[in-house]
Amino acid sequence: MQKFALVFPGQGSQKLGMLNALAAEFPVVRETFRQASAVLNQDMWEIAQYDGSNTLDQTQITQPILMTASVAIWRLWQQQGGPLPSIMAGHSLGEYSALVCAGVLGFADAVKLLHYRGQLMQSAVAPGLGKMAAIVGLETYQLQEICEQAAAGQIVSAANFNCPGQTVIAGDKDAVERAMLLCKKAGARRVLPLNVSVPAHCALMQPAANKLALELEQIKFQPAAIAVVQNVDAEICKAPELIKENLIKQLYSPVLWTDSMQLIYKAGINKVVECGPGKVLCGLIKRIEPALLCFASDEPQSCDSAIAEVST
Repeated sequence: MQKFALVFPGQGSQKLGMLNALAAEFPVVRETFRQASAVLNQDMWEIAQYDGSNTLDQTQITQPILMTASVAIWRLWQQQGGPLPSIMAGHSLGEYSALVCAGVLGFADAVKLLHYRGQLMQSAVAPGLGKMAAIVGLETYQLQEICEQAAAGQIVSAANFNCPGQTVIAGDKDAVERAMLLCKKAGARRVLPLNVSVPAHCALMQPAANKLALELEQIKFQPAAIAVVQNVDAEICKAPELIKENLIKQLYSPVLWTDSMQLIYKAGINKVVECGPGKVLCGLIKRIEPALLCFASDEPQSCDSAIAEVST
């Protein structure tokens, strides 16, 4: 059996009807959503499938729903005899999914924590005052210079290093818009504003991080049963207290996704399974390291195929 990694997506991977085909065949999917619903006293499956109340994209709902979807696939993976990965990593919010599946954080605790984390993030910046944008086609040093130039006393900085040539910036709305103009002048191939309500992974999240730290003190973390690469330093961490510290920093620090995937590749891994809705991360991984083969798992056929691929 070859060594492989599991990766867990973050916000932006949610979609109406996610996991419906899996749920139709495997009761563990609905049961996992039922458990999350009981914690929050809201029908999370109903929101994920129909979203009649238009809440799926509200970050305090998106975060626990995406984590629940990933955990549901992980539980199914184990039921179907899928092998254990050598390493895990999650993109932004997905890091919490990885920590649940690695045995660090209890599922119910994670549902409550992510709902609260979303509320903290939403309240840290008033609606309309923050912004995020994806920049394609500039080098890291160019973006850093542009952000410094555009700040003018406000906040704008790199938030996600997604893959070579694709970086997300975040901060105060006016500063981000100034940076977007400068990126276009510098020759960026694409400059795309993101449809998000919260400018994550920048200094504007520091007040939310301070409150999150107090909440994390109340939650028991266990040593990781499976190695998890953390976002803030692209390093493997198993010690519970250090994992907590990194989760606090993660809220106001950039996601080092490119470095994280390169670490996985250098560890001798050549297959990756995306454990969550969609295959956004597979697209990024292909650009980071073409030799890394990535497989989706959110449909019955793709889940079976992924298990077969990493079991040989």
